[in-house]
Amino acid sequence: MDLYLQPGKFPECFTSGLPARQAGELAATQRPLASAAVTEASGTPAWATIPSWAVVGTADKVIPPTELLAMAATAGAHVTKVNAGHLSLISAPGTVAQVIIRAAAATS
Repeated sequence: MDLYLQPGKFPECFTSGLPARQAGELAATQRPLASAAVTEASGTPAWATIPSWAVVGTADKVIPPTELLAMAATAGAHVTKVNAGHLSLISAPGTVAQVIIRAAAATS
C-alpha cells in the first residue's frame, strides 16, 4: 500500500515556510511512500556506530522540534538548529550544505 499526504494539508504542515507556488508543486508531484517504510523494523541504526549530524527545523510542523532534538540526542548527533519547517533542505539549503561539509570533513 502506498501513502500520500493530502495535498490540502501540504502547505500547513509539510511545506510550511515555503512559497505557496513551490508548496503546490511539491504537493502535486509527491512520490508515494510505501507503508512498509513506517511499519517495518529497519535494523541496527547507523548512528549506533558512526558519527551523526542533525539539522533541526525549529518551525517543523510534521515532527515537533522537541522530538527531533530528542532523537538527535539519542544518536549523539551534532545538532544545528535552523528557523525552518520540515523541508529545511529546500528552505535553508546553505545551512544544510554547511552541515554536510562539516560532517564530511570530520569523518574523512
